[in-house]
Amino acid sequence: MIIPDLLEEGLALVLCGTAPSRASKEAAAYYAHPGNLFWTILHTVGLTPVRLEPAHYPALLGFGIGLTDLNKIEWGADSDLSRAGFDVPGFAAKMRRFRPGLIAFDSKFAASTYFGKKTISYGLQAESLDGIPLLVVPSTSGRARGYFDPAPWHDLAHRVRAVQDAAPGLDRPRL
Repeated sequence: MIIPDLLEEGLALVLCGTAPSRASKEAAAYYAHPGNLFWTILHTVGLTPVRLEPAHYPALLGFGIGLTDLNKIEWGADSDLSRAGFDVPGFAAKMRRFRPGLIAFDSKFAASTYFGKKTISYGLQAESLDGIPLLVVPSTSGRARGYFDPAPWHDLAHRVRAVQDAAPGLDRPRL
């Protein structure tokens, strides 16, 4: 495991990527490349009250957000990863165990790997994982910056707030 999962019960959202980048592996932190927009977009859409630094990723639990990847044994660009490194059944088992309010894949590649299909649209998907809504948002990687659209991230933040509002006992700050 390159970077451990950031998971616990009662999360409003789990964001799922493909695998850590070289920068994330070296920093032992999610989304650590300086060109990655992940931490900026989380703050911009209101999922975090401040822009966190990658090293502070465990603080996301305090905002009801968890992190994981489909490939926990390899690192690098998506094109460098082997199909054998992806553990979709293992990911699904973790989500069934922790039961977050929402699951969002943070790239079309991660979503297409999970769903086993090539054509994926952003936003809420027709399929769920045992009743857990599944969404797809654009990759925040610097490699995808030319195609980045913040609108699906804003929609995700709206849905996270709705999950938090519907669970008054959720021990998380309201965003």
